[in-house]
Amino acid sequence: MAVGKNKRISKGKKGGKKKAVDPFSKKDWYDIKAPSIFNSRNVGKTLVTRTQGTKIASEGLKHRVFEVSLADLQNDEDHAFRKIRLRAEDVQGKNVLTNFWGMDFTTDKLRSLVKKWQSLIEAHVDVKTTDNYTLRLFCIAFTKKRANQQKRTCYAQSSQIRQIRRKMREIMVNQAQSCDLKDLVQKFIPESIGKEIEKATQSIYPLQNVYIRKVKILKAPKFDLGKLMEVHGDYTEDVGMKLDRAAEEPTPETTEVVGA
Repeated sequence: MAVGKNKRISKGKKGGKKKAVDPFSKKDWYDIKAPSIFNSRNVGKTLVTRTQGTKIASEGLKHRVFEVSLADLQNDEDHAFRKIRLRAEDVQGKNVLTNFWGMDFTTDKLRSLVKKWQSLIEAHVDVKTTDNYTLRLFCIAFTKKRANQQKRTCYAQSSQIRQIRRKMREIMVNQAQSCDLKDLVQKFIPESIGKEIEKATQSIYPLQNVYIRKVKILKAPKFDLGKLMEVHGDYTEDVGMKLDRAAEEPTPETTEVVGA
């Protein structure tokens, strides 16, 4: 064996053991802000790795989706069965500004509604709001006994179910197409669409527990900061003060003599 070769036999692994670094030491906390349509604006906090080289922190935060209970957003326990999805649209300072990105029911609420001896009626429809959001709305309803009914069951006929479903779609389309996303979310919170469907279908078959159980956003328009600031209402960006400039003296125009 040649002298001086295989020097590394006696030594340990090359480079030795790497020092363990706590990954949280490289991360920052950001506050999540909900739109002004909700009573409670502070949703919570989120983590992101600090800006390093070409990896920008705000880019890592954008388009994150947060799922929050409507009870926390409205400070009202009656809304606990609704889950609201909020998507991060912009980062300003340490605040992440979000916008509505969908709605859902909790599983236990949905299960508690389904019972025997009644018909379940569901309908869904794709609608476009005035500010070019394409949504898919899912509606759920259940038949109920008429006043002074002796019969144990309250099943609707298939022709009645078709009529009710048609009415549901009609109302959902009319309600969604006539307003923008912000106004539509304000209709979801008190369940005004469900109440309207219940009233409109009373003549076909009496219904109960009529809800818009789910909302999906299929297509969103191009990001517009002005629109987002409108949704966030009182939240304003610091743009500095306007300064009065002294009027500059007009400089006398020099006339050029041709052929001089």
